[in-house]
Amino acid sequence: MATYKGIQGFTIQNLSADPSNFEEGQVWYNSTSNVWKVGELTTAGAWATGNNLNTARKQLAGAGTQTEALAFGGANPPAVMLDSTEEYNGTSWTSNPTGLNTARRGLEGCGIQTAALAFGGELNPQPTNSSSTEEYNGATWTTIPPGLNTARANLGGCGTQTAGLAFGGGPSITGATEEYNGTSWATNPTGLNTARQFLGGTGTQTAGLAFGGNPGSPPFNTTATEEYDGSTWTSNPTGLNTARRFFTGTGIQTAAVAFGGYIDPSATNTGATELYDGSTWTSSPASMNTARNGLGSAGTQSAALGFGGEPVTAATEEWTGPGALVTKTITVS
Repeated sequence: MATYKGIQGFTIQNLSADPSNFEEGQVWYNSTSNVWKVGELTTAGAWATGNNLNTARKQLAGAGTQTEALAFGGANPPAVMLDSTEEYNGTSWTSNPTGLNTARRGLEGCGIQTAALAFGGELNPQPTNSSSTEEYNGATWTTIPPGLNTARANLGGCGTQTAGLAFGGGPSITGATEEYNGTSWATNPTGLNTARQFLGGTGTQTAGLAFGGNPGSPPFNTTATEEYDGSTWTSNPTGLNTARRFFTGTGIQTAAVAFGGYIDPSATNTGATELYDGSTWTSSPASMNTARNGLGSAGTQSAALGFGGEPVTAATEEWTGPGALVTKTITVS
């Protein structure tokens, strides 16, 4: 009688936890959960529900990776601005008792969990825009004066703590673009080709990506996609498949993922997910489990994180992109 070892050349491992590194087709027995598992490649990407934020909120910002993420700022209804900061370790969120120095919503962020940047946003009384810029060192936030040259909320951003990029925003809709060098912001006289707010942004200071948003005229959503080369923005005639605003995205200029948002004229939230390859957007058949707008994000195209949003929620979801290795439980009878 043929055995697994005889066919594959090795025996099935008996492990107390799933291995951190495995190959497609690898089989093992998880003795803790008492199930058989196999490694397989995802074909379309998938969203999985994670543990909730400690503070439910909308219009927050995020930074970092799927396993080392940072959530900060935002608001609880009706208009309580938050300074709340939380760190995600790939499993759960931990609140930092030391929050932002300037509580606000509609802000933007970039960087990593131990070296993040927060900028812009909206203050009370509304609408009062903020230019405030703060740096996070993994423990505390430090305000860096004088802040953005153009105070604004609901803007896009990307980059690192020492090389950040800010673009767009409102409520006086702008295409203004600024670069941060770790000390101060410098305005680029060449702004976005399509001025807008509530847009998505990702990438680096020299290879940025702006997509979607509200250009200020009906139907108040756009598919417009632009790429930044460190000097100028170039419009891509092939935009998003789903025009939307108040959404988010993460990744790099040639490998980005966009998700969530608000759609007019239907006035509905969406969990629609799209992937960008540096040329075109492709709609994924996998949608977020909780459709929402005004959410935060972190991670890459293959391993993203979405959290918070409106209707005001603490929901967290993890995205595994197409072609990624995942574990699957083998059902036996």
